[in-house]
Amino acid sequence: MPGGKLILSGMNLRAWMLVFAVGAAVALCACVATRPRIAARRLFPEFDALPAQEGLPDPLVMLDGGKVTSEKVWERDRRPELKEMFEHYMYGNIPPCVTPIQAEVRGLYADFLDGQASLKLVTIKTGPEAAAPRIDVMLVVPNHRSGPAPVFLAMDFCGNQALTTDKRVPLAHSWLAKDVHGVVGNAATEESRGFQAADWPLAEIVRRGYALAAFYSGDIDSDRGDASTGIYAWLAAGDPAKNPAASRGTLAAWAWGFQRCVDYLVKDPDLDGARVAAVGHSRNGKTALLAAAFDERISIAFPHQAGCGGTAPSRVKNDSPERNSRTHETLPVINRSFPHWFNAAFKQFNDAPERLPFDQHCLMALCAPRAVLVSAAEEDQWSNPAGQFEMARAADPVYKLLGVPGLGAELPPGLSRLVGGRLGYYIRPGHHSMTAGDWTVFMDFADAQWKAK
Repeated sequence: MPGGKLILSGMNLRAWMLVFAVGAAVALCACVATRPRIAARRLFPEFDALPAQEGLPDPLVMLDGGKVTSEKVWERDRRPELKEMFEHYMYGNIPPCVTPIQAEVRGLYADFLDGQASLKLVTIKTGPEAAAPRIDVMLVVPNHRSGPAPVFLAMDFCGNQALTTDKRVPLAHSWLAKDVHGVVGNAATEESRGFQAADWPLAEIVRRGYALAAFYSGDIDSDRGDASTGIYAWLAAGDPAKNPAASRGTLAAWAWGFQRCVDYLVKDPDLDGARVAAVGHSRNGKTALLAAAFDERISIAFPHQAGCGGTAPSRVKNDSPERNSRTHETLPVINRSFPHWFNAAFKQFNDAPERLPFDQHCLMALCAPRAVLVSAAEEDQWSNPAGQFEMARAADPVYKLLGVPGLGAELPPGLSRLVGGRLGYYIRPGHHSMTAGDWTVFMDFADAQWKAK
């Protein structure tokens, strides 16, 4: 009911800050039980000691050359190794779980979408201090259902108010870029309300029997290289030396935000905690895949047009770095444009991506045997649709090892045709965007995965 609170307990704040400070951001918290307990962090080779691999690293070969021949070896050895390598060489550590977490229902309205849905406004408080991130979640749940609803958890770019014209949804309270529609002085105004609603078909999502939980990335940490206004500013406690942009790892912070939202969703009696999907477009798609790879409570990942650093290969070199050249984004371009997204170690691979001991197919493989849909657009060559298909194809052997149908395709499908099993691929006409039509594909894929179960 409005004003109600849900408290999720675990390690105290002092212990959390200590763990983060020493870099031991592993499975130390019960609310993300999917991260394996590891006695000590592995010591990985320095950049100069990594051998060049022009071809894709085999996801079923350990760093020391050992072969992964069974599900037991994958779960016990290779999967933890890959997760640690992604944190060490690319994303930085995903911060550990903050506890206690308080989830407060600040509004509950059963008349949303002409009575077809209930609008639930939830604020997740991630720590007792005022500086701790506060996540506003807009939850839309179908009223006419036979039981708890499966839910799409989506991170948005401009605040939840941009997804609907309903004035009961509060304006984003966090920093927004000035070039966002309806933003004045880095703050949302009423003019921003509903300007993205056409791309978020709430009524159709509800009609198909799904709930939607949306939150704004800026509530976790702002998307800017010059300053952190969220979790990393809080962790740094005002010390800029502890919060360098070039090693901030904002994608890891946003993945942490997905996980904190899942903490709430799996406890909400209106929702089916076994059917939670992570959705994101572009940089948010990179984050959705990363969050799913590290949190097994996420049943399906929808990294839509996630591109470089997400679903496209890092092993790409172009003659021209310009966006309008219709070539693909490369590591030096993305690291120069968005230095705060990844850690400092990742910048070492700008001119030598072949030294990476993994590629993005390994991130997809970390989700196995859970479902992943890689979706692309024909004109979005910057995001490398062909490379995204190759990443899905290269992840397929892990799905086969685990005994579930993966991609099952050697060649990319034609336009507007979805292929695959638990691992799917789809490419449509058009450019870099997320549309109502994309949501139809997402729901079709979710139908196939969840109804088959």
